[in-house]
Amino acid sequence: MRNLQAAVDPDASLYSVTIPAQWEDQSASAILQLCPSYQLESHVIRTDKVITSWLLPLCNYAKNAGIQEWGLTDWENILLYQQACPNQRIWQNDISQKPAFTINLAAFASTETGFDAHAYHKVLQIIIDSIHILYEQQFNFINSELPFTELQNKTQKDAVSSITSNYSHDFAGTLYLTNLDTCLAQLGLDYDSHQGRDVACCLTCFATLLSTAGCGSDYLPLSPDWNALPELTSLAKEIWSLASEKKKSLLPRIETSFSIPGPEDILLNSEACGLAPIFSPVTEDGHLAMSTIARMAKQGLTPENALAATLSGNLILQPPSHQAHCTMHQALIGFTTSMPPRPHPLEYPLASKTILPRGVREPLPPRHKGITQKASIAGRGLFLRTGEYEDGKLGEISITPLKENTMVKGLLDSLGQAVSIGLQYGVPLKEFVSTFAYSRFGIAGTVEGDPGAIYATSFLDYSFRLLSDVYLNQPLPDAPNNLYSSNEKLPLLPLDLPKKEIKNHGSSKHKLSKFKLVS
Repeated sequence: MRNLQAAVDPDASLYSVTIPAQWEDQSASAILQLCPSYQLESHVIRTDKVITSWLLPLCNYAKNAGIQEWGLTDWENILLYQQACPNQRIWQNDISQKPAFTINLAAFASTETGFDAHAYHKVLQIIIDSIHILYEQQFNFINSELPFTELQNKTQKDAVSSITSNYSHDFAGTLYLTNLDTCLAQLGLDYDSHQGRDVACCLTCFATLLSTAGCGSDYLPLSPDWNALPELTSLAKEIWSLASEKKKSLLPRIETSFSIPGPEDILLNSEACGLAPIFSPVTEDGHLAMSTIARMAKQGLTPENALAATLSGNLILQPPSHQAHCTMHQALIGFTTSMPPRPHPLEYPLASKTILPRGVREPLPPRHKGITQKASIAGRGLFLRTGEYEDGKLGEISITPLKENTMVKGLLDSLGQAVSIGLQYGVPLKEFVSTFAYSRFGIAGTVEGDPGAIYATSFLDYSFRLLSDVYLNQPLPDAPNNLYSSNEKLPLLPLDLPKKEIKNHGSSKHKLSKFKLVS
């Protein structure tokens, strides 16, 4: 054990926290967030005492219920090696909500030995048993009822059976998975790869299958390609046959999902929460991330060799794109009972900056996708064409007017080439949009052919507002339909001449003659 000073947040007071020597410093802050409020009054926090407050009652109840497969030592090892931990409500003894646990997938993977399927199975089973025990203990409190004495005297098996006879449709708790990208990295797999997604589906399906065993065949998940992770194949087939059997009394089901940011992930030393990828190869303090070290080891690279290759312009480890995160989310939908919200590209503004190293151009592939928009401004037509990378990021634009002279066409074509080169060198599209949107020159007027715009002040104004709408998901409103300031006078047409009397060589008054249009 070791002592250090920590705080819940930078503005809060410091506490003396004792944590295991092998835990990272950030775990002390997580312990402060997880421990009950009454323990914070002493300003001296011991992790073993905080754990004992919820772990001893759990193990004693399991022993009284006749569960001999695991005990206090097993849970201590799970916490020590950061394989799993309960949610904040269990740490703080909040019985108003159903129990939940988070399991660290990376704790079962190794660059030398691969994936430890038996340890994964054992920890999952311990967590599932713990959720059922806590659910039985807290069942009456969760449903706002008083506990029954005869229910407390029953064994764990009989109690669960009596509960599920009336509440078989209910679920006992939730099992969250986290740190997926680091797990894949230690197995030598890229996050944005078919094999990486197949392994992720196997890990998720195995957890869901074990969590729903005994709940009826209606809750069985989809069957993934077990050949992607042979270590789990034999275990999965055994559990699948047991889970598909019909039983008279069904257990309350346990939901599976992926975690969202919280103190549990900090305590487990997760590099990326849930199923999210690791967009940066370095940590916040400037050190190489565990996933980066694992992927370099699989390629036979030392940090010195990787640094030399990066300085020479070679891209050694390309961070995953936004599209890879969405693709992984889509691949795992059928293998869990619930999923976190679909990732949105705007949540990761720094990821686009890490895709390209500074000073390195990434040209578009010879065959690429894009959009073509035909529109007209004040009756003058133009084509806007774009080129996209494989992840959907913009890399090329072309603005072509239809009936303009050679000089205008050449200037717009040259501008499109200049913007395309900037995009391929990593210049954010937002900078171009802020520069050229609402520019006023040349042809301006009503836009036809695009329902997203009504009026444009120039060809560039319309083009870059369209790019902002399509690629930044930020539609910009039209500029006011007036090219002149309030102080300028509009030119008068002959039919708009004012009707007033003027003097002509004396006191006689003559009215202005009316104009008549003749064809």
